[in-house]
Amino acid sequence: MSAGPAVDPEAEYYQAVEESFVSRRGESLFLSNADWHLVRKWREARLPLRVVLRGIADAFESHAHGWSRDRPVRSLAYCAHEVEAARERWERALSLGREDGLDASGALRGFADDLGRACGLGSHGAAQTARIGGELRRRAEGGELGELEPWLARLEAELLEAIRRDDGPERVALVESEVARALEPYEKRMPARVLEQLRRESLARRTLEAHGLPRLSLFYLQGGSEGEATP
Repeated sequence: MSAGPAVDPEAEYYQAVEESFVSRRGESLFLSNADWHLVRKWREARLPLRVVLRGIADAFESHAHGWSRDRPVRSLAYCAHEVEAARERWERALSLGREDGLDASGALRGFADDLGRACGLGSHGAAQTARIGGELRRRAEGGELGELEPWLARLEAELLEAIRRDDGPERVALVESEVARALEPYEKRMPARVLEQLRRESLARRTLEAHGLPRLSLFYLQGGSEGEATP
């Protein structure tokens, strides 16, 4: 039997949340538009999938032992409180410098190393990788590890802007057309704002990958106990 089409990497996050929620609920129920937007909120906040799944698992565990256990969970919003609690635990661990299995300082140094190995950059991209690499190393050495994700997101946006400036409109348009084709299967399933978020993430990944670069986010790195939840 031949394999089906590959799942778009950016859409995997959404599909994994949907599958976890539906399987734990125990009945066929697809996500509503409001549910999709809640997942988009988590994704835009760069909340790792393992943390979201941990929160969903905790919510259903509480439901199973609560007074309302005989009432079905009809919306993903029921899990939002526990996802937020899982997020707070994750962020506290990061602020202390080490989540189980994830060394934040080491991750920053790793990003700096990756920037130093970038290939095919133009003048603007090369200048930004040098500057950002230096900032990453200084923060890793200084031990200032709170609020890392917003800072990394800003650095990545500056790097992407420089790379696209070097690439020019034709190359940018080509990548945009590739992304549009990859996301076609989701056009009828997800709200427009969710698709737009997927589009932005896919454009960023493809633009950086073309130069041998990763996304600048702890979101993509493997961590510890928050990821132990399984559907």
